[in-house]
Amino acid sequence: MKKFISITFLFIFFLIISLPNFLQAQEVDIVQYLKQIENGNKTQVENQLPELKKNYPNSSNLLYLEGVLTANGQQAVAIYNKLLKNYPKSKYADASLYRLYSYYYALGMYNAANNFLDRLKREYPNSSYIKIAKRYIPQKDSLVIASRAKPAGDSTEIINKTSDKSEKYFYTIQAGAFTVRGNAKSLMEEFEKDGLYSSIDEKTVGGTTFHVVYVGKYSNEADASKSLKQVNAKYNINGRIVKQN
Repeated sequence: MKKFISITFLFIFFLIISLPNFLQAQEVDIVQYLKQIENGNKTQVENQLPELKKNYPNSSNLLYLEGVLTANGQQAVAIYNKLLKNYPKSKYADASLYRLYSYYYALGMYNAANNFLDRLKREYPNSSYIKIAKRYIPQKDSLVIASRAKPAGDSTEIINKTSDKSEKYFYTIQAGAFTVRGNAKSLMEEFEKDGLYSSIDEKTVGGTTFHVVYVGKYSNEADASKSLKQVNAKYNINGRIVKQN
């Protein structure tokens, strides 16, 4: 009986000490993939990701890579939060915090953004991303990253149908921001098809270029607010009113 207990104890002991190595073996070195993305080969990496995730389902590195590949801002935010929750000691935890900071700053949610930056400084004081955040994040911005979906089919007439680009206005609706210009153009075309003035502007936040879609022209905030509810409902977005300079 004692011999059986001893063998069982040794088995559990070796299992415990080998567990970190096992988990480490589940990680994937994604440096080469990040470089490919940086060099413009994003599609190639996207095609490889499903097989990598199948072979290494517990890799936190692949979770970060998935976030980098995700063009939709809100979906990417969910991925980074998942990484931080499930893999707080991940090699890319500080990078995830930096990207969350960038996204929330882009949303114009500066308090939330600063909370992530404070967390980055507190939990990873030696992270190079701290200096990068200070260097590249603009002091003033009003980007919003909205989820993209098909129109809800609401037939409510939207205020401010216009195609007059020369008309003077003080407010507009920021409908969404996308890392892929094609997605932004698709949304703009939907607005224009319904007779709404729409435009795309490019802004860089934290080294990432966003294609920002605007819709409508309004002389006052009250009219913009009325239209915002209708636009959000019909096109299933999360837009916000921005003031023109």
